[in-house]
Amino acid sequence: MVGYQDFVALSRSRDSEERGRAAHIAAMAYLSHQGPADEHAALYASLIGFLDDPSVRVRGALAYGLLHAVEAPRPILLALLQDSAVIARAVVQYSPALVDADLMMLIRSSDEPMLLAIAQRERLSTRVTEALVDAGGRVLVLKLLPRADVPFSPALLCRLATGHAEDPEVRGELLARGDLPAAARLLLVQAVATALRATRIVAGAVVPQRLDRILRDATDTALTGIGEAEAAAGRMPYAADMVETDKVSTRVLLHAIVQGHVLFFADCIAELAETPREKVFTLLEHGSRAALNALFVRCGLGAAVRNMLARLIAHARAADLADDLAARHFVVTALTEELIADHRGDIPFELEEAFAYLSEQNVILARRAARGVMAGFAATPSGSELALPEPYAGEPMLALPAA
Repeated sequence: MVGYQDFVALSRSRDSEERGRAAHIAAMAYLSHQGPADEHAALYASLIGFLDDPSVRVRGALAYGLLHAVEAPRPILLALLQDSAVIARAVVQYSPALVDADLMMLIRSSDEPMLLAIAQRERLSTRVTEALVDAGGRVLVLKLLPRADVPFSPALLCRLATGHAEDPEVRGELLARGDLPAAARLLLVQAVATALRATRIVAGAVVPQRLDRILRDATDTALTGIGEAEAAAGRMPYAADMVETDKVSTRVLLHAIVQGHVLFFADCIAELAETPREKVFTLLEHGSRAALNALFVRCGLGAAVRNMLARLIAHARAADLADDLAARHFVVTALTEELIADHRGDIPFELEEAFAYLSEQNVILARRAARGVMAGFAATPSGSELALPEPYAGEPMLALPAA
């Protein structure tokens, strides 16, 4: 306990450290005061007096005493915001008594260190976040994006995705956010594919045609996978956006079914056919061949494509395409063979892209399924050793030229 006379002596000391102690005592006493109003007013007046102290140490001690208090007097805090940089940054970073209007005024006129201090506040509103991003640029973006507690509006996230799609660091932070809008996520995935294609180590390790197939398959999977998550959450605009921007092709529809992303497929068909989603689900689950054909007619699909999709849906009803690689491989193989048989090997023009996709998937899925089969076979104990063929004993085998 410090007596009044001792406090006066400290306040009038020539030693800035003692005056700083007095300023801190006055701040703590003001915040915890529960006595008469005139005492509280006197403490407030003493705080005002310390604002004029020539020593930054004294004013810093005053700020430190008020820093974390919601009840801190706003006039004093606003005065401290105009003080030396170290004091102003501490107040703006930690004081809960400041409101958005105070922060917005500072953002419009502050330098980067002050903006960084605002960005490190415990709580930020959507309005302040957007103002910081606009004022501070990339540095502030990288400071704010990793914080899951900082609210970004969907529009701001989309704007950042569009403006920083070529920046790998910002792109990574955006993709790590769970609230990133689906369209922005797809845009960034496509940017990643473009960056990978241009990366020297990737381009040098994979032949161009195979690299194109790998990246196209990956981006198609991203497109349908994002759509599946959006559909599962009951958000229709993603599928509508994909249809409106002509990103839903026959290949994408096939890929959605083959990958088990049936909710996204149903949303796309509902959007194309302008038919209620619930009716589309019913037809896909239980509809006859004629009913499916009528639905696809409303989508504007050609006869050959309609027939192919109806066959694929019939196969998909009896298989777990979401998790079973072997089932996917079987369905794709069966559909490919049926198309060849139906058209006697002369695949019509409107099915060429779809047939090429099925052929690609046949190879991809065969490889993936084979890895699982061989791993399981190798781990299974066997009572007898595998009999291998004898070495070739006839004429020397033809040697292939070096690659």
